[in-house]
Amino acid sequence: MLLTTGQAILSSAGGAAGPIFGSLFIEAGKVAKGQDELGLANLARMFDASLNRIKRQGGATVGDKTVVDALEPAVSAMQEDVTQHTSLSQGLKNAASAARTGCESTKAIVARHGKARYLGEQTLGYVDPGAHVIAVIFEEFAKSQETE
Repeated sequence: MLLTTGQAILSSAGGAAGPIFGSLFIEAGKVAKGQDELGLANLARMFDASLNRIKRQGGATVGDKTVVDALEPAVSAMQEDVTQHTSLSQGLKNAASAARTGCESTKAIVARHGKARYLGEQTLGYVDPGAHVIAVIFEEFAKSQETE
């Protein structure tokens, strides 16, 4: 499912969003392939692979006002929670919180990557749209565990 989702995004979404979000799902799918169940450790590995691919593709790091500002803290939170033996539900809540914090931090950053970099100072005060999408994805993952 993740691989198919990634391919669909890659082939249909324009601009930088297609390669970024396509890679997010494709790389996660590669790690998840063949797994019957996914726990927090699997998710941490999946999204770490996604993060590394996205960083290699675009060269962005935390502080550049990109998806990396939300994804890297989410991955770090999951990795930390794996070492602490945190439950899947709590681990996803922590990842969602970290992603949202990372997303909100982009309000204070002038964009240095992507098309937004051409807007310069005009980007101050606004969250990066890609970082917002990452935060929403992790928030929805966390919500999905609340109902189970």
